[in-house]
Amino acid sequence: MDENRVLLNYYLFTVPHITVLAGAVLGLLLLLKVDIKKALGIFAVFYGSMLTILAFMVRGHFSRLVLYKLSLIIFFGFTLLGIVLLLT
Repeated sequence: MDENRVLLNYYLFTVPHITVLAGAVLGLLLLLKVDIKKALGIFAVFYGSMLTILAFMVRGHFSRLVLYKLSLIIFFGFTLLGIVLLLT
């Protein structure tokens, strides 16, 4: 089986779970009437960190794939975006 296909299937079955968890955290923050900018920053840091951890878990198997490298950059960039939102 093609390794790109395996990585896509892995993301297909794991990323939605992380998305639901991060969305629940965002929903709780909004219910607690946290400032929108801070809530989105916390959400982005949490979501990006969880996705980055997910990518690091399979690094040994997929590290040479371009798709893996691109997804890791995007996940880490999302975390950095959250940090920027929190600091401004």
